[in-house]
Order: sequence, then C-alpha cells, then structure tokens
Amino acid sequence: MEKHNIFHPLPERTDAETFEDILRTPNIRIERIISHGQSSPEAGWYDQDEAEWVILLQGGAVLGFENGKEISLQAGDYVHIPAHCRHRVVMTDQEEVTIWLAVFYCN
Repeated sequence: MEKHNIFHPLPERTDAETFEDILRTPNIRIERIISHGQSSPEAGWYDQDEAEWVILLQGGAVLGFENGKEISLQAGDYVHIPAHCRHRVVMTDQEEVTIWLAVFYCN
C-alpha cells in the first residue's frame, strides 16, 4: 500500500483536461480530472454506459445537460449522473485549477 494525495502532484497547465485513473476494477472506476478553464466541444456530449458520481474538490465549473438544465458547481458540490444522461462541461474556472473526483459504476 502507498499513500497518495489528490492535490499533489498536479500536472502542468495544458490545453487539454487531464484524466487519471485512481482505481479501476471490473465494477468501478475512480478518476481524478484536472481542468484549467476547459469546456467540452459544442458537439461533445458525454453519453456513458456507466453511472457517474462526481464531486468538485477545488475550483468551479458548470455542467450542462441535454434537456437544457445547467448546474453550477463550487468546491464541495457533487452530482449523480445516471448512465446515458447526456451531459457536457460548459465551463471550468479560468483562474484556479479545477479538481474533480469522479466515480463511475455499473448498476
């Protein structure tokens, strides 16, 4: 067993979000996502076979859903997204790194 820290080390600022698996088994995947002001492309909807529970640990973001609903997130806010619920990242904080923790699982 090794100790790790969700906040360190952080990858260098890039033009693309960073996705890192923390844990992966056949039934669950836990991922750290690092954003530096990125958003999904206009035509870039996530439509996943897995359900997703995501918490924003640092920064800020807005999630948009196919039905037109938008949810603003600040540090500590979390959302459950059912499988095949089409969604996208509308925006992430331009000034502060945004750190997400996402848990993907099959029902």
